[in-house]
Amino acid sequence: MSYVIHGAAGAQGGPLFRRLLASGKPAVGAVRNTATLEGKPAVAVDNASVESLVSAYRHADGLFVHLPVTAEPERVRQAKSIVEAINLARPGRVVISTSGSIIDSPGSVLQAPDDSAIAILTRGVRESGVSHAIVAPRLYLENLLLPPIFEAVKAEGILRYPLGADFAVSWSSHLDVAEVAERLLVDHSVSGLVGVGQRPGLDGAALARGFSRHLSRPVAFEALSPESFGDLLTPLFGAGAAAAVAGLYRALAQAPDNVIAEETSAQRRLAMTPRSVEQWLADILS
Repeated sequence: MSYVIHGAAGAQGGPLFRRLLASGKPAVGAVRNTATLEGKPAVAVDNASVESLVSAYRHADGLFVHLPVTAEPERVRQAKSIVEAINLARPGRVVISTSGSIIDSPGSVLQAPDDSAIAILTRGVRESGVSHAIVAPRLYLENLLLPPIFEAVKAEGILRYPLGADFAVSWSSHLDVAEVAERLLVDHSVSGLVGVGQRPGLDGAALARGFSRHLSRPVAFEALSPESFGDLLTPLFGAGAAAAVAGLYRALAQAPDNVIAEETSAQRRLAMTPRSVEQWLADILS
C-alpha cells in the first residue's frame, strides 16, 4: 500500500513526493522514465495507457494526479485514460491538482469549458465515487522566477509580468500546493474543492514589495503585455507553448481578478495559509 504521485520528478509532483518520503510515508513516483527519480521508489506509467495506469493505481492508499502541459487534445486523451483507470483500480483516495485551470467560477470568462481536459478529469473522478479532493490553485509564484522575469528584477529592480498593476491574484507556490495535497491525501474528512492561494489577492505592488523585502533593495512592478510575455517565453518553451501562455493572460485581462472563493479556500477548509511572497522566496532560494 502506498501513495502514487504523478510527475514526481517535476515541479508539481516533486515537492509532494519529497514531503511524503521525508515524513516516512510510502510514496511511489509515477513517471514515464523511472531513472529520473535516481533510485527513489518509482513506477513507469504512460498517461495514455489505461493498462499502465491501472497497474500503478491498484492497491494504492492514495493517488495524486495533475495533467502535464501539452497540446489540449493529448491532455483530453490522458484525462479519459486516468479516469478509466481510477474506475478500474479504485485507489483509496484521489487528489487532483487543477494546475491553475479554473473550474469553480461558472459564468466567468476564465472557467474551463466542459469539454476541456481538466473538466473531464475532475468530473470523471467525482462520478467514480472514489474518495477525492480537488486542489485548485490559480497562478504559481514560481512563474516569477522564469529567467527573463527574475533577471530583470535583479538587474533593474523591475518586476515585469503580464497583469495589470491593480489585478489581484490568489498567488501560491508549488510548496503550498504540496502541503495541501499531502494533508488531503491522508485526511479523507475533507472532500471536494479546496482553493489554494492568497486571500485577499495580491496585486503587482504587493508582489514587488515581497521581492523588495527579500532582496533588501527597491523593486517596482511594471505591467507587461501578453504578447511581449509570449515573446520572452518563446526561446524557453517554443512558439506553440508560448502562444498558449499569452492566450491565458489575454483571457485574464478580461476578468476583474483571479482570486479563490473564501468558502472553499484552504484557509477556511483546512486552516492552512499559503506563504507570503517573502517567505516563499526565502524557502525557494535558500
